[in-house]
Amino acid sequence: MVPAHGQPIGTAPDLPFTATLSNATPLAFGMATDDAARALGTPLAYISGRPGHEIYLAIRSFGGSGFFDRGDRLYLQFRKGRLTGWKGDWGRNWMWR
Repeated sequence: MVPAHGQPIGTAPDLPFTATLSNATPLAFGMATDDAARALGTPLAYISGRPGHEIYLAIRSFGGSGFFDRGDRLYLQFRKGRLTGWKGDWGRNWMWR
């Protein structure tokens, strides 16, 4: 009896579904501000908070249809200098009023 295999023996395994998502944010909890800015490929703008406990904003302007610029806002929360959370804000869509 021959064992069943999902892929031929000797081939590289497929990546998990979550690794191939096009909208996956390259962030990880515990990152420093410089690491988060580098991962997003955009500078972070200070919004509020005392030193070490700040909220920053990253504006990512890629994607979209090509006819309109797309400026997705991403807010990043840092505690003790480390990334503890983030939230996307796409605002109101003015085209569908």
